[in-house]
Parts: sequence; structure tokens; C-alpha cells
Amino acid sequence: MNFIKDKHKRKIFFITLSAVLALAIITGACAVYLGDYYHADNEAIALFMPQGTSWKEDPDGKIVFKPEGAAKGFIFYPGGKVEYTSYIPLMQACTAEGILCVLVEMPFNLAVLDVNAADGIQKEHPEIKEWYIGGHSLGGSMASSYIADHAGEYEGLILLGSYSASDISDTDIAVLSVYGSEDKVMNREKYENNKPNLPKDLTEFVIDGGCHAYFGMYGAQDGDGTPAITNEEQIRITVDKIVTMMGEQA
Repeated sequence: MNFIKDKHKRKIFFITLSAVLALAIITGACAVYLGDYYHADNEAIALFMPQGTSWKEDPDGKIVFKPEGAAKGFIFYPGGKVEYTSYIPLMQACTAEGILCVLVEMPFNLAVLDVNAADGIQKEHPEIKEWYIGGHSLGGSMASSYIADHAGEYEGLILLGSYSASDISDTDIAVLSVYGSEDKVMNREKYENNKPNLPKDLTEFVIDGGCHAYFGMYGAQDGDGTPAITNEEQIRITVDKIVTMMGEQA
């Protein structure tokens, strides 16, 4: 009897030990995955930014770029596993065109972990009457998921190297989709397959020589194509398309 009891105890011990080890391995793997992300290229950002540029960082991590007399607002979700400050140049360039921009920090740099990050931002800026939301890559997909439930609160959606897995085809939301001709990260098949989720008057623009990573400033991205234009050029082309799109909604 004692032998059977001891054998049973050993079995329970090894099962428990195996479970603990498995949990430790999974936890460690998650920590490595979440800790491995693209860092902002602060040197490149500093060179891009005009002297005297300033912005306000909220306690919850949002960075607000607020020009005087802004009438339009733009909430931006960063790309997956990309440090959100990488998009400061894009936001600053939009702000220089008179657009209030709110750059949202995501938990572990993954917008999928806080799809509703835009909640409450509009109320913080009641002077802004026209709002747009968008994002890069995963951030754009999550922004489209958010707008699917808040279509009446926004004038438009801006997708950069991204696509919408949520069906907003029956809304009157204006949609701008921009991606680079050398983008090798965005799945083109999924992009085309998900295009019916967007309104028929979708505006698409392909940046000749542009790549996936150059909507932000965080260096080269694994698997991306070789760009034929500079990071600065891609950002300025993108801003021009955003400003044009917003102007058409006036």
C-alpha cells in the first residue's frame, strides 16, 4: 500500500513540476517576444524635427500635437511591436498642416491589446469638430476595428501599410489607404481579400519606392523591401495625401 501511495505522490509531483516548468517556459517566451520590438530612431527623428518643435505628453502616455486654430483631429495607432514615438515625425508633419494629432501608446507596443484606446480623446478636445482615426500596419487594422463600432463619430479612416478585417463597407466613412510599392511586410493577398470591407469610394495611393517601415522612423524592418526613396520623403508624401483627403471632406 505504501508503495502505491508513494508512486501516486511521485506522479503528482512530476505532473506539478512539469506544469510549473511549462508555465515558466511560456512566461519566458512571452517576455522575450514582447520585449523584442523596434525602437524609435531618435537621432533620425531629431534631424527631421524643426527647431522649437514641442508637444504635450499625457500621464497615460498619449502624445498630443496641438497647432493653433486646429479644426480637424487625427488619432493614430502605432504599428505592431514598434515604439510609438517612432511616429512623432509623421504626427509633427501633420500638425504643421494645422491638424491636431494624438499619438497613442499601446500596451507592449501592440494595438490589439487596447483597441479602444481612442475612447475619451474627442471629449478632451471639444473644439475639434471633425475627427479622423488611423494607424500603421496592425495599428491601422485595430483602428478600423474601432471605427466599425464608432462610425458616426468620425469623418474618415486612414490606413498606412494596412487593411481592415472589419466590415465598414456600408458606412459613409471616407477611407484613405496608402502603402509603398516596395512593401514586403504587408500581406498583399490579405489586403486584396479584405478590400470589400471598405466603402466603394476608397482612395488608394501607392508610394513609388516606398516601403513598410518608412511611415515611422525606426530603421529597417525584417522582411521589408528595399526603399528607393528616403524616410523623410515617404513621410512627406503620406502627409500630403492625408491633408488632401481631409480637405475633400470639408
